[in-house]
Amino acid sequence: MSTIGAYFRLVRVGWVLVREGVVSALPSQGLPPSVGLIKSLLQPLARNHSLKQARSERLTRAVDRLGPSYVKIGQFLATRPDVVGVDWAVDLALLQDRMAYFPTETAKAAIEGSLGRPISDLYSSFGEPIAAASIAQVHPCMIGDRKVAVKVVRPGVRQRFAHDIESMYLLSRMQERFVPSSRRLRPVEVTRTLEQTTKVEMDLRLEAAALSEIAENIKDDPGFRVPSVDWERTGRDVVTMEWIDGIKMSDVGALQAAGHDLERLAEVLIQSFLRHTLRDGFFHADMHPGNLFVDKTGTIVAVDMGIVGRLGKKERRFLAEILYGFITRDYTRVAEVHFEAGYVPAHHDVSSFAQAIRAIGEPIHGQPAETISMARLLALLFEVTDLFEMQTRPELILLQKTMVVVEGVSRMLNPRFNMWKASEPVVGDWIRSNLGPKRLVSDLKDGLKAMVKLAEAAPEIAAKTERFHEELIHMSEHGLRFDPETAEAIGRSEARHSRSGRIALWIIALSLLYFVFTLG
Repeated sequence: MSTIGAYFRLVRVGWVLVREGVVSALPSQGLPPSVGLIKSLLQPLARNHSLKQARSERLTRAVDRLGPSYVKIGQFLATRPDVVGVDWAVDLALLQDRMAYFPTETAKAAIEGSLGRPISDLYSSFGEPIAAASIAQVHPCMIGDRKVAVKVVRPGVRQRFAHDIESMYLLSRMQERFVPSSRRLRPVEVTRTLEQTTKVEMDLRLEAAALSEIAENIKDDPGFRVPSVDWERTGRDVVTMEWIDGIKMSDVGALQAAGHDLERLAEVLIQSFLRHTLRDGFFHADMHPGNLFVDKTGTIVAVDMGIVGRLGKKERRFLAEILYGFITRDYTRVAEVHFEAGYVPAHHDVSSFAQAIRAIGEPIHGQPAETISMARLLALLFEVTDLFEMQTRPELILLQKTMVVVEGVSRMLNPRFNMWKASEPVVGDWIRSNLGPKRLVSDLKDGLKAMVKLAEAAPEIAAKTERFHEELIHMSEHGLRFDPETAEAIGRSEARHSRSGRIALWIIALSLLYFVFTLG
């Protein structure tokens, strides 16, 4: 029944996208002629006024009708230009995560249920909400004479998202089955990533843990910090943290009026982001200007750590060597890094890939340094990977998206901001520390640790190998057999899928008729 429900919800999504003119705005280039025919047949069903609006406005109206889950889905897809295309990613990034407030009494009940204590024991005063998003809303509260921000999960959001993600899985599986060219982008894996990141974001204990971890990492860094967490008043549905009094980085006029050095702020922001990425392998992945404040001391304070990114050692070396290779115009080395990391299949030619990299890098070197976009460089780099069958790397796409946002904020503060000059101290220091003699020492240590773990696991590996060998001999002598329960389960599954598929087709047909005749 859940599969049938997913079909029904998918029909509703399609209907809303048709009515709001989103389907009409989809590009037909490169798609089968049947797609263009379907678009032309559906266009008369779109509202007349929607066809006169910009594509981003159509998307916003459609997502508003579909509900908060689709705001989150749209924002996630905005981080995947490899999946939806650069132009659509830009439009999706404009979706505003601002929702209606839910009642304060409901928030109090959620907190008491999560922490098992009455509100009067937890807070001396509990204010009305001041901000609401698709997943949670924020209340200003007091604990004695200390002001805190209390973030509470929206009621019913987990159940709603669980239903909506089913439809996303259904769509991604259909895409992989019927559009073979899309398999390289791994749409089912993309949906799984969306599900995992949103589940993490809906458990506010994990956001508190991210705040705590990054606070440890940056305790000695200048000019950048995150709010402290009140763990006594934090649970699955609520996180209590330090109240931040500051100016949003989006308010450039207020920053200037307060006497802050905008050039220094831009430099600190990009250096902090690169330090978190390269040194720590753990970064705030939602650093838009609304989540960045400047306090009275001139320190940048980052809030809302629901979305974070991690990079392993291999990915950090990959990023640093790419940036350094472009700076020094060593395109062969940039290409070799891709092959060494296993990002490009080994059957391709390194020299041909280096030629494609040169086509990206050479036009950049003729420009003034302050106009060269590091984010744009990475975007172009990911574009050419399609030619060389490079599979999607979710962690690198998230990094690219965050770098685009951080670079945009830095340039907003200082239009002539020189990304390369500001980045060199962090990138250069990391390269000297990790790609020189120190790298050999680090690799040796990692190798020794791996050898010790392998030695510890050797008896278990030997026992499993022996059992596997015995099972192979048994199969070679007696053949592969299913037990009766397995055979019966396979039969039931086949019958269920066949039956549910037929029922789903009828539901789709009836749903379309219903929408056409009653919701037009």
